[in-house]
Amino acid sequence: MLLQKCINTMLLVVSFSQADEQVCRQMGDPENPQLSQDGNIILGGIFSFHSSWKDRMDTYLHKPLPLQCTRGFQFAQAMLFAIEEINNSTDLLPGVSLGYKIYDACGSMARSVKVALTLTNGNEIVAGQSERPCTRPSQVQAIIGETSSSPCMAIATVLGPFYISMISHFATCACLSDKTKYPSFLRTIPSDYYQSRALAHLVKHFGWTWVGAIRTNDDYGNNGMATFTETAQQLGICLEYSVSFFRTDPADKIQKIIDIIKASTSKVIVAFLSHMDMDVLMYGMSQHNLTEYQWVGSEGWIVDSEIAALDIHHILNGAIGLSIPKAHVSGLREFMLNLKPLNSSNNELFIEFWEALFNCRFRQSISSSDIQRECTGHEDVTGVQNSYTDMSLMPIFNNVYKGVYAVAHALHNILSCNKTCNKTHIKNIYFKTKEGEEVYFNENGDPAAKYEIINWQPRENGIVEFVTVGLYDISLGNIIHVFLIMPLFVQVPVSVCSEKCPPGTRKVLQKGRPVCCYDCIRCAEGDISNITDSVTCVRCLPEYWSNERRDACIKKEAVFLSYEEIMGALLTAASVFGTCTTAGVVLIFFKHRKTPIVRANNSELSFLLLFSLILCFLCSLTFIGQPSEWSCMLRHTAFGITFVLCISCVLGKTIVVLMAFRAKLPGSNMMKWFGQTQQRLCVLVFTLVQVIICIVWLTICPPFPFKNFKTFKDKIILECALGSAVGYWAVLGYIGLLSVLCFIFAFLARKLPDNFNEAKFITFSMLIFCAVWITFIPAYVSSPGKFSVAVEVFAILASSFGLLICIFMPKCYIILLKPEKNTKKNMMGKKATHLF
Repeated sequence: MLLQKCINTMLLVVSFSQADEQVCRQMGDPENPQLSQDGNIILGGIFSFHSSWKDRMDTYLHKPLPLQCTRGFQFAQAMLFAIEEINNSTDLLPGVSLGYKIYDACGSMARSVKVALTLTNGNEIVAGQSERPCTRPSQVQAIIGETSSSPCMAIATVLGPFYISMISHFATCACLSDKTKYPSFLRTIPSDYYQSRALAHLVKHFGWTWVGAIRTNDDYGNNGMATFTETAQQLGICLEYSVSFFRTDPADKIQKIIDIIKASTSKVIVAFLSHMDMDVLMYGMSQHNLTEYQWVGSEGWIVDSEIAALDIHHILNGAIGLSIPKAHVSGLREFMLNLKPLNSSNNELFIEFWEALFNCRFRQSISSSDIQRECTGHEDVTGVQNSYTDMSLMPIFNNVYKGVYAVAHALHNILSCNKTCNKTHIKNIYFKTKEGEEVYFNENGDPAAKYEIINWQPRENGIVEFVTVGLYDISLGNIIHVFLIMPLFVQVPVSVCSEKCPPGTRKVLQKGRPVCCYDCIRCAEGDISNITDSVTCVRCLPEYWSNERRDACIKKEAVFLSYEEIMGALLTAASVFGTCTTAGVVLIFFKHRKTPIVRANNSELSFLLLFSLILCFLCSLTFIGQPSEWSCMLRHTAFGITFVLCISCVLGKTIVVLMAFRAKLPGSNMMKWFGQTQQRLCVLVFTLVQVIICIVWLTICPPFPFKNFKTFKDKIILECALGSAVGYWAVLGYIGLLSVLCFIFAFLARKLPDNFNEAKFITFSMLIFCAVWITFIPAYVSSPGKFSVAVEVFAILASSFGLLICIFMPKCYIILLKPEKNTKKNMMGKKATHLF
């Protein structure tokens, strides 16, 4: 049945149009402007005098009823004020009067498009015939409005192909900057692209990294929040939730949003809402007493005095957000307050406004059931405190004012232009208002972006004051500058998913959660982080190590065998004691140098052996102290040469004993082949071989000071690197070879029939010497750092003391305590006697 009715209706329309092709007829009822005035040039205006409409169900069986709207029109008054100023001006559009037709869009996108078409096409039911059917010039030269982004997009899409300029004072969606879609759209309010980025920087400024987001479910809210989200991610801000709604949504959807807020852990809510949607959300939140949240608002509601007045539960106390910079239009406030409905040519709208303003009824509208008082029409507007007399929206009124003047300046340029000049588009105009403010548009039809940072600060009388606490100016490079201390904030609220990671720790993301949710893990040994919320720990340089807090690198302790520590001091004392003891033996031997026991077995070799032992004791001191380039080369070469000299002397003495025994055999002349000259030559040759080995070692790859970072993590071992390990072990091997030869010769001569057989003592000394150095090798290899040096010094001192005690102490005993045995006869006795 319904389908049949629709078909019949369409057939009637077609047949009607075919019957009279040259007549244009309007489809639907005519729309009359709420405010109008004739003039040479007509400007259109589209404003939402009423912010809502009554719900009704369309059956589609009859033509829809007109929308029934409910209140208010300050923006239209700003437009009327600007037109009146221009008409009274002698400089701008002289001799040309501006008229206007202003329609109420009533917050409806569909109605906005309808009245926009009415402004361009005319409002006659039947148009006159013409050569080209339904063609006519536009009724208006430009349209001021609309207030919201979505209606502006719809209107600009329709008007764009006709290049009828539309200048909005409050549509901020960044999408409207696209000139390919909206070629004739301009605005006197900055694009939300900059506002969204500014809001993200504002949130970052206060250290809020875990926030919730609520937006209007239209182009204004969705596009604005998309830019905010993108910028927030770049700044390290995470959204715990992002929800949208529209003021006409059912109550259960608003309740779901409130439940999400209550279940969240974030304490900051970024609200990209229009003032009408904020009204709806405020009503829902006031029923749940949600007062513990910090609100960050867009310019759509942050300076709306009506919302502040409705916030009786102080839900929005301390709210902070962006608004258009304060402006002053001289004379506008007086113009708005000088309102007399009975003097107006548009009595119906003015009377409706007057009755709502003073809560009264004019006599002709009063019925017996009315309880309001009667309006006189002479009430003093300045004496009431309400949203109409509140001038907090003066920056938006100023935007309307600038939009009208932009059109006037463009018309002035066109009318004053001769045939040869270029007719400039309205987008290219530049002028200054009477207050000195510069007005111009960029290539996208947008003004320069500049915002004030507003803070809601309640006063003692319960009234909220919008205090400017900062500035955001795109010309300053996207920098948030808060230039006042906010007295409301005793402490800036904290809204983070995870507490900041202190220095000494790093952030580790929690699996499956946003990047703002993380755990703080302590840096490993040797790593540090010296900033808050560090994502990585930095390894200290090799010479440094992390402190206990892991927030700074401290220089590692340099460890070496020093004279100050106990071990170094003991070894030094032992070295000095050995040196002094050997020097004492030298004095004893020198004093008794003519006695048989000293002269026996070549006293010259004895003195040379004692001298080499002194050098052995002293060379151990080169191993103590901080290694240097010279000390590293000296300690190993001095050790190698002095010990070879010492062993060479012992080897020479052993050979002398063997030769002396062989010389006593009948027919033997061995001693003449191994006299004092040969003994000196033997010592020189053996020592020279070691000298050559050391020279080759030092020439090819000498020892050098080395910082060992591997043995201990938190310490630097200062030691001498061998340079060439082959050279080092060649030096030790040569000493070992001479020691083995010496031991063998002494062992062979151990049973020679002298009363004082020195070969026995040399054998004992070589046993001790070899035992010390055999145990030295594994101990040296396994000892870390300075302990390996201590092992080497101990080996030097032990072997030196072994030689000194075993070879010279028995002789000193005879010299000092048994002088009666210090005779040639006793030395040459055939029967061995026990001396000890």
